[in-house]
Amino acid sequence: HYDFDFSKFHVLEQYCCVSVQGWIASVRGGSFSSQGKHITSSCSLVAFNTDQMRQQEVRLWDSRKLSSSLTDLSLLLSVSHCLTDLSTRGTALVPKLALDVSCCEVLRLLQLTDNFIVPISYQVPRKDFHADLYPDTVGHTPAMTAEDWWKGENKQVLSSQRARRSVGGTRGEQFTLQNSPLSTPSSSAAPSRSPSSTSGLSSGFLPSPSPSQSSRAIQNMLGPSSKFRHIQGAVLHRDTHITNLRGLHLTTPGECDGFCANGQRVAVPLAIAGGQIAVFELSQPGKLPDTALPTIQNSVNVADFCWDPFDTHKLVVAGDDAKIRVWQIPKGGLTETLTEPECVLRGHTEKIYSIKFHPHASGLLASSSYDLTVRLWNLGTGEEVKRLSGHQDQIFGIAWSPDGKLLATVCKDGKVRLYDPRKSTLPIQEGPGPEGHRGARVVWVCDGKYLLVSGFDSRSERQLYLFSAESLASGSVASVPADVSPSTLIPFYDPDTSVLILTGKGDTRVYTYEILPEAPYFMECSSFHSSEPHKGLCFLPKTECDVRDVEVARAIRLGKSTIEPVAFRVPRVKKEFFQDDVFPETAVWWEASLTAAAWLSGSNGQHRKISLQPKDMTPVSEAPKEVPVRKYLPSSVYLEEKTDEQKKEELLSAMVAKLGNREDPLPQASCEGVDEDEWVSEELTTHTHTPRMIHDTL
Repeated sequence: HYDFDFSKFHVLEQYCCVSVQGWIASVRGGSFSSQGKHITSSCSLVAFNTDQMRQQEVRLWDSRKLSSSLTDLSLLLSVSHCLTDLSTRGTALVPKLALDVSCCEVLRLLQLTDNFIVPISYQVPRKDFHADLYPDTVGHTPAMTAEDWWKGENKQVLSSQRARRSVGGTRGEQFTLQNSPLSTPSSSAAPSRSPSSTSGLSSGFLPSPSPSQSSRAIQNMLGPSSKFRHIQGAVLHRDTHITNLRGLHLTTPGECDGFCANGQRVAVPLAIAGGQIAVFELSQPGKLPDTALPTIQNSVNVADFCWDPFDTHKLVVAGDDAKIRVWQIPKGGLTETLTEPECVLRGHTEKIYSIKFHPHASGLLASSSYDLTVRLWNLGTGEEVKRLSGHQDQIFGIAWSPDGKLLATVCKDGKVRLYDPRKSTLPIQEGPGPEGHRGARVVWVCDGKYLLVSGFDSRSERQLYLFSAESLASGSVASVPADVSPSTLIPFYDPDTSVLILTGKGDTRVYTYEILPEAPYFMECSSFHSSEPHKGLCFLPKTECDVRDVEVARAIRLGKSTIEPVAFRVPRVKKEFFQDDVFPETAVWWEASLTAAAWLSGSNGQHRKISLQPKDMTPVSEAPKEVPVRKYLPSSVYLEEKTDEQKKEELLSAMVAKLGNREDPLPQASCEGVDEDEWVSEELTTHTHTPRMIHDTL
């Protein structure tokens, strides 16, 4: 420790600092003395605060004699301490003037963890205000300026009374706060309930912040929070599962989702020669037989496949042979193996990466390939109608805009591109994308105002990027790190709630975010964890959700040998009401609004919207306002002092109640079949036997 008296130094050329030499190691901390004349620093030679056994300890030093410490204390001793649930990244002490003296709070800390700021309060178990706990504390008014201090002046900061007694000598004393940041002209005289309110005097303390006020204060300090932050994912009952799946193909390309589902059936690739695909009906859950099942024989390995959003019986499959095959599933599901597709689309010269249907036009399909082109197909005619170019490397993902006018792509060359296929075959916008080359996905969010890309950074760590659709060249407006994993996060975006759900192949965690069109853009919500790694998730139409249970999304999870439905719910108290703030009118995206020919000619469609509100439910916005009811008794009930006679009476009453009523008749009094003369009277049963009776018995 070093101690310096700055009053002995002269200020030269009015510099505002002094360089003091003499340390032989890096300085770890320092503080001014209470008088403000000296500054004490601790170096790394003594700042470790460990003894020879490497145990943490605290030492007390006399500033007038720094050759040795006065005493020391090991932190391993059994002292009073506070155990927290989360690891601490730092702590800060709240000023004394912010403490709640009405509950004898003597200290308050703010604990910084990885995700939260947690207030920790230290209170002395006393009922009323005690002046010995609250001596005069340092106020907020400075005693002098920095220039005065440099000139050698020494002044003390004016003390501020934490509380001033206005009525003394009795319980329920009144106090007035002074120089407290909580005091305002409109609230300083507001009365609050005192713990000793039974004495008839009210306390003049400012009311301590309620939990809702505290949460609002923390929210204002930390920023906005999502109403979906407590979203819960849960696997539905086993009766809805499809089990005993065998021979699943677990090595599909990274650009493929791994499997696909609609509201009626699920398509799963099998690890069987010929690119076979199994189709299961969601209406027929249960254990699958051990025998072979009817499949779709695609004849080549499956690169990507998806259901037609406007026809639940039409499955489109892209193969390694640069061809796209269209299959028609019969009503009721597969009963026999299909070998002949409805039609085959030819045009690509290399293997196909991914395929995506247009969100509005029926029979309009986009596909990306190793030949570095994106092609549009009219399934009605089986012909290629557009060919988009401009990519320099592998195309990781493609996505149509919500209105169906634009097409976005993310490429291995580190670029995000935007196309208007009806106007140009070259991109209309181009900007920097993810730096990693493992893979990426793109999806439109916030009503088409932004593009969200899930990819990898330069260190191959998974990352989420948000781009403005109006200015891709300016780069991402926000980004969020995820974790380290080789699989790309596959995004699903719900436009009704702005909730983004992501997971990767082989992951056990499902991430959830709410996306905002302004800062902070990403608001992380609760994650869903599965016990075993999954192949992925595929989400169903909004009409499959149970709105009575506040289910905002329903997905199908593909495991190693099972297909399980997963429900994502928002916990709400008034479930008897329809949560109209969570369930706005939803677009009927499973119905086409125009044909492919109409879109190619320049027309634009728009989906109609429907309400998910059941007829027998009332919106929560129209629910009657309830008067808040106090859940707990006031503290005065527990703190009320009772006389010894009252305590004795309560104890006797409790003992009698425990023993039961002694006036009740004996059990044998209700028996029948024996004369009354043969019974011993109830009065004699409570006495001991006479010696004569004992002799007769012997």
